[in-house]
Amino acid sequence: MLVTRCPQCATAFRAQQSQLTARGGMVRCGKCAAVFDGVAHLIEEGAATGPLEPSPQLGLFDPGAAAAAAAKPERRPAPRPAAAQDDEPLPEFLEEEAPRASYSVVWALAALLAFGALVGQLAHYYRTEIATLLPQTRPFLEEGCRLLDCELRLPRRPDLLSIESSDLQADNRRDSLIVLNAVIHNRAPFAQEHPALELTLTDAADKPLVRRVLRPSEYMQAAAREPLAQGIGPGSEAVVRVHIDTRGVRATGYRLYLFYPS
Repeated sequence: MLVTRCPQCATAFRAQQSQLTARGGMVRCGKCAAVFDGVAHLIEEGAATGPLEPSPQLGLFDPGAAAAAAAKPERRPAPRPAAAQDDEPLPEFLEEEAPRASYSVVWALAALLAFGALVGQLAHYYRTEIATLLPQTRPFLEEGCRLLDCELRLPRRPDLLSIESSDLQADNRRDSLIVLNAVIHNRAPFAQEHPALELTLTDAADKPLVRRVLRPSEYMQAAAREPLAQGIGPGSEAVVRVHIDTRGVRATGYRLYLFYPS
């Protein structure tokens, strides 16, 4: 029986020869978990103070060579072949801790759920842009909005819209009635939602007299209101025609802007 001492906590162990050769003499202390050269720290059994920690493994070293091995700590026995090492059980202080597979699975599932939630939030926030860039995803996004009680709208890019022409004409049916005619051109390569129009009537000094906001349902002609949800197609135009009562207002000019309400 051999005795080796841990250099970290000074705990002495009874060790079999097979234990000291299983990993080229390297062992792990059962008290402080320090890894040390068991051959280099062999001691005489009588020199150990306190009780010795037992070890149930069988031996392989020659006890007579223990003193010589302790005198030459830099020379370590050659490791045994892998097949021989696998055949013998390792002592408790040499066994490696088993990986905590259950914790790894839990963290992997948590990370997957967090990633899925992030993708869902991004898809909800940028649903209009995704449907515009990937039209094939629109049916799925519409179904998702139906479940989440949200709305999948058409893009709103006022910088890609322009009023190509507009004019105000008097309506012969009544003196105070005027007709606004305009053409809105969509320069975008995708369909856009119809914008709102802000009409301002001005006097001779170009001072505003009255201002009115016209919604798409108000300025679109009756025959064109049915495809209103389809928006203004890419490169297409929308014709505006609306009657306005200017009773009590002496207007000589107007200004017309398009915008999207917030």
